[in-house]
Amino acid sequence: MIDASTFLRRALLADAIFSGIAALGFTFGAAAFATLFNLPEALLRETGLFLIAYTALVGWLASRASVPKPLVLLVVVGNAAWTVGSIALLFSGAVAPNLGGELMVVAQAIATGVFAELQYVGMRKSGDEVAA
Repeated sequence: MIDASTFLRRALLADAIFSGIAALGFTFGAAAFATLFNLPEALLRETGLFLIAYTALVGWLASRASVPKPLVLLVVVGNAAWTVGSIALLFSGAVAPNLGGELMVVAQAIATGVFAELQYVGMRKSGDEVAA
């Protein structure tokens, strides 16, 4: 466990808010977003369902004064992997989004990468390890 810096807690909270909005939109608006972005509806809905659980985890971490460092590191690495995976998806040929879909995927990849960086910096700014 580490003492979570205010910076880390705010970075986690911003991630939880962003992810929560995306979770609701993709889960309940998958059909509309699929049409708008020319992306598979199942991909959007499953992404939304995953983000519901992710939002709960990151929101819980943001609400804690002390957090498990390995769990925060998992969030950072997961966000970095999401960023790389999102861009790889566009180059893979597995999907054929329209221009709006490409821009949406790139924008969320950039935002997720920024969250990863902010959370990493916040983890580095956090206090020493504390007893659990």
